[in-house]
Amino acid sequence: MRHLTIATRGSQLALAQARWVAAALEQREPGLKVELLVLKTKGDKILEVPLAQVGGKGLFVKEIEDALLDGRAQMAVHSMKDVPAELPAGLILAGVSRREDPGDVLIARAGGSLPDLPPGPTVGTSSLRRQAQLKALRPDARVVNLRGNVETRLRKLKEQNLDAIILAAAGLNRLGLMRPGYHRLDPDVFLPAVGQGALGLECRADDPETCRLVGLLNHPECAAAVAAERAFLARLEGGCQVPIAGHARVEGDQVVLAGLVADLEGVRVHRAQGRAARDQAAALGVRVAEEVLEAGGREILQELYQEDQP
Repeated sequence: MRHLTIATRGSQLALAQARWVAAALEQREPGLKVELLVLKTKGDKILEVPLAQVGGKGLFVKEIEDALLDGRAQMAVHSMKDVPAELPAGLILAGVSRREDPGDVLIARAGGSLPDLPPGPTVGTSSLRRQAQLKALRPDARVVNLRGNVETRLRKLKEQNLDAIILAAAGLNRLGLMRPGYHRLDPDVFLPAVGQGALGLECRADDPETCRLVGLLNHPECAAAVAAERAFLARLEGGCQVPIAGHARVEGDQVVLAGLVADLEGVRVHRAQGRAARDQAAALGVRVAEEVLEAGGREILQELYQEDQP
């Protein structure tokens, strides 16, 4: 019997995702036994500080990628939105899973959608992307930093007496926590994070057997959509410190991508959209990023990156 070790974070969501990948691999590859190596990342350890203030890229992946590079694991399973645009030397993204719902969900204590929130609502999120789009739609909203796993954030909605919180639909669905009263935010209007809803399957470039196994779970359409989004992010050189969003979908043999850059208050929001053949997904991402930069995104990014300097 062959053995394969998957490196993963230890949250309930990360474990659910890694176990799904493990079960899918064992089903597709007879004689394969998959084990999990559970690790704690820097992003998991620093919970009381907004992500934008922690700094650096790869807050939720570096320790996991280290385990790949030193041989403790052969594969890593990531929430695709946590994976920086550039990977460490020697590692490749060998597969992208079939995507869950890529959108965000508004969970209001009193139910309803964004317009239904009371005047001056308190809304919990740790994402600058969500903050900027929220403020653009509800300028009167007061954003409260909200860190922790999905279950913790749901608990804080009541404990901190917030009017609402915003979470990813994918996490709620994968944990069986989606409820009828939750309001889905249209991903074509409230753009999600790049890669949101997809799982990134990473391995060493010099390990062809693991790359082959990863390929069994690769979903070509989702991979094309994510490739467009990640090329958009890479051109903008974005991270957790800037409000960047991107959402791509496949329509037949075409990829359609919408992307945005915004300031923190949602006053300046610059969007662009384009389409291209699926095999031109990465080039589409770069082109849409260039349009956003030319529309005013460049000035916003320069301002935010200057503020981030010590």
